[in-house]
This record gives sequence, C-alpha cells and structure tokens, in this order.
Amino acid sequence: MLQKTFTPKRTVCKVKFSIPADWATDTAALSGDFNNWEASSHKMVKKNGSWVIELRLQPSKSYQFKYLCDAEWKNDDQADQYLENDFGSVNSVLVLED
Repeated sequence: MLQKTFTPKRTVCKVKFSIPADWATDTAALSGDFNNWEASSHKMVKKNGSWVIELRLQPSKSYQFKYLCDAEWKNDDQADQYLENDFGSVNSVLVLED
C-alpha cells in the first residue's frame, strides 16, 4: 500500500510504503531509482502486521521501485503504474503529482 501525504507548501511528499507481513519472513527492503537500487539502504521494519518504511520524496516526479523480500523481488500491487525493466520483468512506479 502507498500512502502519500504532501507538506502544506507541497515541497515534500511523505510516502509510506507498506506490504503484508507474510511477503517476507526475515527481511524486507525498498529499492528504487531514488536510492540507485541499493537493496540494503532502505530496510523496512515489521510492525502491526506489515513491513513499512516512510520516505520524504520530491513532488512532481515519478519513481520506479520494487521490494526485496527475503531475496525475492516483488512489485507493489497498488502502484500507480508499471514499467518494463531491462531484466525482463516490470517495476512499480510511484507518481507524485503537484
């Protein structure tokens, strides 16, 4: 699930990324073009039956991303869009409109 909250002046969008706890037993991480696809830099935490992380991102942009769940790549089933990637699969896309 993606939850977007813009700051009052709309200079930042706080995005809460959330996936079901059963998607990963041991580790879950968020990876995308906002962190150069570094799988270890945005580890998610397990709380209230979900894996979650919140990022502050720049509005008026689109971001491609995936979740790395116990070494398996997964897409967000509520992404705004999906785009093909160079690996023969698709990436989730988050669109932050003004």
